[in-house]
Amino acid sequence: MSSKNPSKPAESRLTGETSAGSGRAQHDKPRLTPGLHIVSTPIGNLRDITLRALDTLSSVDEVLAEDTRVARKLMDAHGIRAKLSPYHDHNGAERRPDILARLQEGATIALISDAGTPLVSDPGWKLVHEAIEAGIRVVPVPGASALLAGLVASGLPSDRFMFCGFLPVKSGQRKREAETLKSVPATLAFYEGGSRLAACLKDLADVFGAERRGVIARELTKFFEETRAGSLTELAAFYEENGPPKGEIVILVGPPLQQAADAEDIDAALIDAMARLPMKAAANEVADAFNLSKRDLYQRALSLKRDD
Repeated sequence: MSSKNPSKPAESRLTGETSAGSGRAQHDKPRLTPGLHIVSTPIGNLRDITLRALDTLSSVDEVLAEDTRVARKLMDAHGIRAKLSPYHDHNGAERRPDILARLQEGATIALISDAGTPLVSDPGWKLVHEAIEAGIRVVPVPGASALLAGLVASGLPSDRFMFCGFLPVKSGQRKREAETLKSVPATLAFYEGGSRLAACLKDLADVFGAERRGVIARELTKFFEETRAGSLTELAAFYEENGPPKGEIVILVGPPLQQAADAEDIDAALIDAMARLPMKAAANEVADAFNLSKRDLYQRALSLKRDD
């Protein structure tokens, strides 16, 4: 939104122009709109924090943190001396009435999670919901998100996607939930821990199909950042053989195969592509277009070439 818009949002009402880490005096801190500020924080690289997030965290009356020890490291890294208090799943019900009362009195309070965007598989939804119900302003301060970082690095279709959070721990329950997602015409995104990754991928392959495309995005923004692509079967076998990977993990699964495409459509697309491109590039192009296996399309291209 343009800063010239006369109907200015909360962020344009900030009176300061420098971040908290700039060394400006305390009285230069921006004046925030009263309310609950939902502040995204880095998912690994501490430099992935916005100037607005720094301004907000240094200016609110209090910062609610999932783990105050994790939050203190972030604050110290950027020279912020904010009042910190814990807010998480275990104390949320007890803390919410006091937090909401203070917000109704005009306090400015920020909510952060250990990493990334709060409420995305992290505590905070009930607090935001009850704040809105009470007529309290909720101000999003956007920033890092493992979900979006993984999606844009995956190479899978991003025009339509669905975040599915964590799947159940037990295999039977995981497969039942996967069945409800099998036909969703979108890229699916899951969070998962390293110790369950291979088993989870195997269950997804059993339900979605062995050749359904997948990408594992791991340790995003960190030194050992990795994205690994392949069929769900190939990915399950790799992590079964190499053991559980470390770090935070995003599983991305490509959309289901296009049922409308028949063999004649695929052959026609291959013939057209091979007239313009080398055989392997042509097979890859058609595989991407129809969300099919590149290996299978290459074999079909060889067959068409022999019959030509």
